[in-house]
Amino acid sequence: MQVKLNDLSRSSEELTAKIQAAVIGVVDSGWYVHGHQHERFEHEFARWCGLEHAIGVASGTDAIELALRALGCGPGDRVATVANAGGYATLAALAVGCFPVFVDIDQRLNMCPDDLARVLRSCPEIKVVVVTHLYGQLAQIDAIQNVVRTAGIKLVEDCAQAHGASLNGRLAGSFSDAGCFSFYPTKNLGGMGDGGAVVTADVGVADRLRRLRQYGWGRRYHVELSGGRNSRLDEIQAAILRIKLPHVHRWNTERRRIAERYHEAASGTNLLFPSRGGAEDYVAHLCVARHPDRDTFRDRLLQRGIATDIHFPILDVQHASLNLQQRSLPMAEQACREIVTLPCFPGMQPDEVDYVCEAIRECGV
Repeated sequence: MQVKLNDLSRSSEELTAKIQAAVIGVVDSGWYVHGHQHERFEHEFARWCGLEHAIGVASGTDAIELALRALGCGPGDRVATVANAGGYATLAALAVGCFPVFVDIDQRLNMCPDDLARVLRSCPEIKVVVVTHLYGQLAQIDAIQNVVRTAGIKLVEDCAQAHGASLNGRLAGSFSDAGCFSFYPTKNLGGMGDGGAVVTADVGVADRLRRLRQYGWGRRYHVELSGGRNSRLDEIQAAILRIKLPHVHRWNTERRRIAERYHEAASGTNLLFPSRGGAEDYVAHLCVARHPDRDTFRDRLLQRGIATDIHFPILDVQHASLNLQQRSLPMAEQACREIVTLPCFPGMQPDEVDYVCEAIRECGV
């Protein structure tokens, strides 16, 4: 059997007719940017997240960059983040002219609140913390909120992999000054192209974001806010996302069930899962495990036709071209050598899940 790491056609197949009709509707409307579909999606997505404002932008990385600008970050400011999350928050900070300061991770591979507190004590110049809910697992957000409030600084959530993850009834994106989302096709809520959004409860932040995403304009052609750019979510993507949004929680349930099966299959092996299985704070955007002999484990699965990947194979501080200040990150460095991503996506067939489980039992030792 051949098992793909992901297959986007599986979840979209049931919605094909609606998506096609929505795209045709946009084409026929003659309005392709910031029209009715975009307006309705912003409203619906904000309510879905439990907030007042959602601001559509061109990508998840743009969302983080513009959120930092809206919160007052500029050249020379320092932004705390993690180094194991693919570099998106780091690149956004660099685009604003900020210096990234890296925090080590906990056993769940997310930002460690205790290390964040140490970093803030040693670097009081930090203006904003960007916490990533990696792989769809909420970080220890309550503890991180407490650390950030004590320091009197701003908090941004990178929710690109955590659409619908919740804690005590609150969804990812609602715990901070600004929650940043990507709608890249592989995401739990993904379009058919690039897209992103920032959600916030702060009307002032929302107003600045709306201006920053379109050149810093207040009135048309009148630049009223520096640092603006062209970053817009187009009508076709908004229309597609509106159709998919009501299905996200169901798809997340499918992802969790697959991840739970893998957790059970790994019992007694050397394969360890940092996530919390079927908990509501985990939406299994990626099903990532750790193995002390990761490369051999991957080779054994590949021999059985099972695709795997590594998210992510290099820490931000290890990119020589970025010339970033090094700090010892022992937890992140160890995890980077052991992580492996297993197939997990909506529409995965029961026999495929069974086959991967069998391989985990045989190859995970």
